[in-house]
Amino acid sequence: MSTDFLTHIESVLNEIRADGLWKTERLIDSPQAGQITVGGATKINLCANNYLGLADNPALIAAARKVMDERGYGMASVRFICGTQDLHRVLEQRIADYLGCDDSILFAACFDANGAVFEPLLGAEDAVISDALNHASIIDGIRLCKAKRYRYANGDLADLEAQLKTARADGARHILIATDGVFSMDGVLAPLDGVRALADRYDALLMVDDCHATGFMGPQGRGTPAHFGVKADIMTGTLGKALGGALGGYIAGPQAVIDLLRQRARPYLFSNALPPAVVAAGIAAIDIAEKADDLRARLFENTRYWRAGLEAAGFDLLAGEHPIVPVMLYDARVAQAMAARLFELGVFVSGFFFPVVPKGRARIRTQMNASLTRENLDFALAAFTTAGRELGIVK
Repeated sequence: MSTDFLTHIESVLNEIRADGLWKTERLIDSPQAGQITVGGATKINLCANNYLGLADNPALIAAARKVMDERGYGMASVRFICGTQDLHRVLEQRIADYLGCDDSILFAACFDANGAVFEPLLGAEDAVISDALNHASIIDGIRLCKAKRYRYANGDLADLEAQLKTARADGARHILIATDGVFSMDGVLAPLDGVRALADRYDALLMVDDCHATGFMGPQGRGTPAHFGVKADIMTGTLGKALGGALGGYIAGPQAVIDLLRQRARPYLFSNALPPAVVAAGIAAIDIAEKADDLRARLFENTRYWRAGLEAAGFDLLAGEHPIVPVMLYDARVAQAMAARLFELGVFVSGFFFPVVPKGRARIRTQMNASLTRENLDFALAAFTTAGRELGIVK
């Protein structure tokens, strides 16, 4: 390999380190849960997407184990060649029924689902209008299609309407509005009632990525559209967060849309099918989530208690109702120092900084889940207060 090339790569890496933007991975040696062990030491885990606490749920583990014995370990093929089991269709229809859609289609991850949804459905005559804070996977998916691109300020309905008018004036054949249901760095909900009303007014489609909502937002955990009492035309989501925390994504929507994606979506056509164990556990996770009003109540009670405790300690929080509670620190080095000190004190969190969030907006994104006890939260609040005082963040 070229020495010049490797020298260039090393210089980029050195710049990342010098800017305080270096990311590290810590090795967990236990199941994912509210309490985990790292190097044999117990930590309170406040940075997983395990909202309902299902990642180590015995029913999901049993379902995965049983079907692995019956159906094997992996599919060793893409779906349309010889990689589809009846279980895949059971899960797809279960997702569709849960979300109130005609059908759904599975992907290896929601990143793939968002990378797949735009290109088969939209052409150069069409338009996509995207929220400015949409997930990177939506941005990348839009780049893969030939539709005209418009962007509106985060959650700004006036700006969205202006972009809709512009797209119509520019002669767009079909318009699709794309938005996260929950903006995961901020824990803020998209105003889907207003977005839906504008979509109807301007004859546009609405696509919602509901990764950080499915399973716990809205009645029976059916997501942000259900929370706002509206319907999205197309929904994308994941099995990798509240619904068991493994992997797998999906697109749900009208039958014709799903049928076309099954014929044309490249991440679907050129990727192995999900393993049987993941599929069986996914079915079990939806069965649990649909009936889990007790877990949802505990999750949001934990969220209220945690937010109130951090505010009382003097931390700067972003407002919201979601179980994502960002603690704003602004400086990347401060965020990393805070995360490191909390780790020493027994709390597992991560600093978030550029390019995950804009420069000057570094934070620690804390996340609640239903498996955390009041004792866990009090321990973590004490640790945050100690670390915050030591670093001069709070008094």
